Amino acid sequence: MSHKLTCHCGAVELQVDLSDGLNTARRCDCSFCRRRGAIAVSAPLDGIEIIKGADKLTLYQWGTKTAKHYFCSVCGIYTHHQRRSNPNEYGVNAAALEGVNPRDLGEVPWADGVNHPTDR
Repeated sequence: MSHKLTCHCGAVELQVDLSDGLNTARRCDCSFCRRRGAIAVSAPLDGIEIIKGADKLTLYQWGTKTAKHYFCSVCGIYTHHQRRSNPNEYGVNAAALEGVNPRDLGEVPWADGVNHPTDR
């Protein structure tokens, strides 16, 4: 099932095919994600198509530079990221998916990003 994802200002629009719908929802407590506070759901690398605003997406990386975090350069909303835990998939901002209210997801599990396996 495809979902429409937009940033707050509408400059960026993606079409997203999720790996397992909203069942993959999770939060992460790494230094970046806990500040961002977003709930992410999973999509395969070929599951995201940029419909508009590719020129408005900004990339942020730090540390190992494995993860690639994208956000709208106009309104600042995080849209998606290529994961460090699995570089073969994206994490997608569940709250930016059309028709999804994160409150409706109930209790969302946490991933231990502080003790990341690749840091050992």
